[in-house]
Amino acid sequence: MIEGLDNVVFVVEDRPEDGSLDLLGLYDGWALTERDRYGVGELPDRIILYREPHLAACTDEHELRDEIHTTLVHEIAHFYGIDDERLHELGWA
Repeated sequence: MIEGLDNVVFVVEDRPEDGSLDLLGLYDGWALTERDRYGVGELPDRIILYREPHLAACTDEHELRDEIHTTLVHEIAHFYGIDDERLHELGWA
């Protein structure tokens, strides 16, 4: 378990809504840095991994595992309020 990663579900879907193969993952929710309050009864945030784009981007199982790991780190970082620019600086974009 990752400390502070509460009320988040992880979902695998075939493709993004637009059907593209360009998007590997998506954070759907409010970053911790943008929340005023977070109470009981709130729907969980979602981290979505897209299966077909991952398969299209990778040539073998090792590469697929690495890409899934990178995507998860990237989307979890969005939960904590880290934007794409900072992720790029850190090597996770």
